[in-house]
Amino acid sequence: MVLRSPGGAARCRAAGAVNAGHGLTAPALPPWREAGNRRRSGRRRPTFARVDDAEFLDPRLVAVYDAQNRWSRDDDFFSCVVGPPGARVLDLGCGTGRLTLGLAAAGHTVTGVDPAPASLAAARAKPGAEAVTWVDGTSALLPTDAFDVVVMTSHVAQFLLDDDAWAAVLADLARALVPGGRLTFDSRDPAARAWERWPTERSELVPLPDGTAVHTWTVVTGVDGGADGAVVGFDNGYRFTDGTELVSSGRLRFRTEQELRTSLAAAGFAVEELYGGWAREPVGAGDGELLVVVRRG
Repeated sequence: MVLRSPGGAARCRAAGAVNAGHGLTAPALPPWREAGNRRRSGRRRPTFARVDDAEFLDPRLVAVYDAQNRWSRDDDFFSCVVGPPGARVLDLGCGTGRLTLGLAAAGHTVTGVDPAPASLAAARAKPGAEAVTWVDGTSALLPTDAFDVVVMTSHVAQFLLDDDAWAAVLADLARALVPGGRLTFDSRDPAARAWERWPTERSELVPLPDGTAVHTWTVVTGVDGGADGAVVGFDNGYRFTDGTELVSSGRLRFRTEQELRTSLAAAGFAVEELYGGWAREPVGAGDGELLVVVRRG
């Protein structure tokens, strides 16, 4: 059964009623990792591997990602933006298909596009996947004037580090949308400096469907910039019960509200809504987000 949040229409109405750096040091290891290191003293060294963006490429980590990321208020928000059933929707960077499948179950015609084969394989294996058109690729493959709405969720926009790459994706999406079509996405507000809280917020024990559990943690590896825009490097770590340790390394671009507005205008989009939180709070007063809804001219 597709995991979906009940009461979507009511949630949309409720949401609409709300207000329409440098010098970081790596934190100490979480206590469970310190203990694990002591237990392994004098024993065979566990398997260890570090891969860029492995959480989307390694089937083991894709399963952990799914276990960590269940249907939540971000999915409610984007479902509300997409609107009543019947829209032709593109989910760019669909990953394992949580929102993609929810939108299809709600009566939309949905296409999910992602360049990570392991993530798409997980999406295709889920109940209801036959209702979605899955595409292994990028925005460059999109047809012209084919979609009423495009969603980019889970901060996909932040993986586009280079301004030229970001501009190219926006141009592809403007081409793929019908005139008047809408694009919505999320990007973390650099003014909130969320990366400073990751080492404590993201240390957890994640239960898996097979009855085992994985210890996960995050370490920030570098910050280039600050509240006026930044590129943040990080390692997501995973330790399995067999002693295997995997590290997924990545970088994210934190664009300011003004940077987003300027790039969207250059691509021919008009900003309709821009919020700072999932309950549609103003920028700076919500969850440290920049939640964007724009329309193609």
